[in-house]
Amino acid sequence: MTRMVFRIAMALACGLVAATATAEPGKYLGPSDVIASKDGATLFVLCVDAKQVAVVEAAGGKVARSIALPAEPTGLCLSPDGTKLYVTCAAPQGTVSVIDVASGQTQATIAAGHTAGAPVVTPDGKRLYVSNRFNNDVSVIDLDAKKEIARVPAVREPIAAAITPDGKTVVVANLLPNDKADSYDVAAVVTLIDTATNQTASVRLLNGSSGVRDVCISPDGKFAYVTHILARYQMPTTQLERGWMNTNAMSIIDLAAKKLVNAVLLDDIDLGAALPWGIGVTADGKTICVAHASTHEVSVIDAAAMFEKLAKIPAEIKPGETPKPYDDRGSFSSTTQADVPNDLAFLVGLRKRVRLQAMNLWGTAPEGPMVNGPRGLAIVGSKAYVAVYFTDQLAVVDMSPKPEKAVTIVPLGPTVEFTKVRRGEMFFHDADLCFQHWQSCASCHPDARVDGLNWDLMNDGMGNPKNNKSMLLVHRTPPAMSEGVRATGEQAVRSGITHIQFAVRPDEDAQAIDEYLKSLKPVPSPYLVNGQLSEAAKRGEALFMSERVGCAKCHPAPLFTDLQMHDVESKGQYDRRADFDTPTLIECWRTAPYLHDGRYTTMKQLIKEGKHGRKFGEVEKLTEQEINDLVEYVLSL
Repeated sequence: MTRMVFRIAMALACGLVAATATAEPGKYLGPSDVIASKDGATLFVLCVDAKQVAVVEAAGGKVARSIALPAEPTGLCLSPDGTKLYVTCAAPQGTVSVIDVASGQTQATIAAGHTAGAPVVTPDGKRLYVSNRFNNDVSVIDLDAKKEIARVPAVREPIAAAITPDGKTVVVANLLPNDKADSYDVAAVVTLIDTATNQTASVRLLNGSSGVRDVCISPDGKFAYVTHILARYQMPTTQLERGWMNTNAMSIIDLAAKKLVNAVLLDDIDLGAALPWGIGVTADGKTICVAHASTHEVSVIDAAAMFEKLAKIPAEIKPGETPKPYDDRGSFSSTTQADVPNDLAFLVGLRKRVRLQAMNLWGTAPEGPMVNGPRGLAIVGSKAYVAVYFTDQLAVVDMSPKPEKAVTIVPLGPTVEFTKVRRGEMFFHDADLCFQHWQSCASCHPDARVDGLNWDLMNDGMGNPKNNKSMLLVHRTPPAMSEGVRATGEQAVRSGITHIQFAVRPDEDAQAIDEYLKSLKPVPSPYLVNGQLSEAAKRGEALFMSERVGCAKCHPAPLFTDLQMHDVESKGQYDRRADFDTPTLIECWRTAPYLHDGRYTTMKQLIKEGKHGRKFGEVEKLTEQEINDLVEYVLSL
């Protein structure tokens, strides 16, 4: 019996879940974010899978009504006066629905970019900033004219945003790094937009930062807090203890100085806090809350004590000084600021980990309904309201000193009955499958795609790192891994559970993950024009298919791979062999950097500088225009 089935069975046996109130398989709400009205009386819960916003009465935890949306919603915010709800919807031509809060009626629809999300509104209510994830930019929308007036460049997959209380700066979190993966420093950045000029500045996070999920700003506007993975990708993947592979972090940014203050780890020494997602801060700025999507808990952090501890740590040890590795209470303490991102004990005594599902006295079985996948959160007073994605709930965490009940679970609909695909998606995001809960599959494969990093996996020996690959089509394009060391996608999944999660699981868990990965569909490319190839891409297609260039020899349609190993003259200094698996080109517009070791950040670099394909065609004789056309086609797949 799997852990999930066991939990449901226990809940039914204890009368905690009504067997008659079960949703049909596949009928999910998928709550992923939540915001509160100004008075805190009403909560607006973004339900991705149901394509709606659930309006919840905070006092009683009752769903008062639902507001239907035209497409999958990605983000929401309220106008400063609370009368309008702005909801972004995902599509190649994304939109913003302007909804009257009182009636629930859509008053207007405003065009935005590809997979629009993370809307934030200026304090005067005149402008809306929308992050266009797959255009890598931000739409500036005039709310009086109800139209886009500018596009501001971001970096790579802007996925979350916040605006300072004075409205002068929009802080945009980019999900992924945009670096050569074989370089020493690979990290995601945070984009700062000056709302007066639309000029941008970038704050680079620490080496290994990827999977950036959310950002919030302190009430005084001085600091931005960002949740992300802090990967130890330069280590061989031989173990997990003490965050050997992945740690989970919150970065602090000084907005006035436009620089990174530091990054603190959210894990404990022997227990990971995987996949930090939503983040919020109390109105007085004293408490920061982080939802951990893979360990199903919330971190409650004493912000003042954290800053006080950071202030006491010197930038460096001066000559003649003796480092003091322990604080006045005898706890280990970082000796310099550079130690903090490696200090798994930094938040000891400053942070409380609140599990959203209590265990019984023996710690062997969960009590109450299953709670899985907390994501976005909103804070009202001393309570954090957390959207729980997989189990269609709202978790209420009371942060008051001695709450009568720390956690209350509010169901937003009938109890969920999982299909095999949904169960696999849940397992893919669940660090309960992992030794000491350091990571889930999604830690390295956000949305089952790439994290932009090279990893030295042990399946092909030590000392030869390879670029992370997308899971899209992995079961249809064997073999798996760059060196083809796993014959099938199925083998790769089971190997990952054993050698990356360091766990022993029932094969039905792996079977469910197989089904989830098989269900993945490619996202239409942002290079398409109204769903069709551009004129340049059409010219590029002719080149791609021609004998002269010969791309289609190794990348034939429809999967754009011949499923073979080839030597394309890409062997690097650490490689033990010269031939590598031919990857599919479908959705390659989102899988940079390129080649098995991620040495090229763009497709044009791969062709122009790397002369990729010259063994099979006349790539070196292509004109600049022909290279551009070829790149346009490949990135349109």
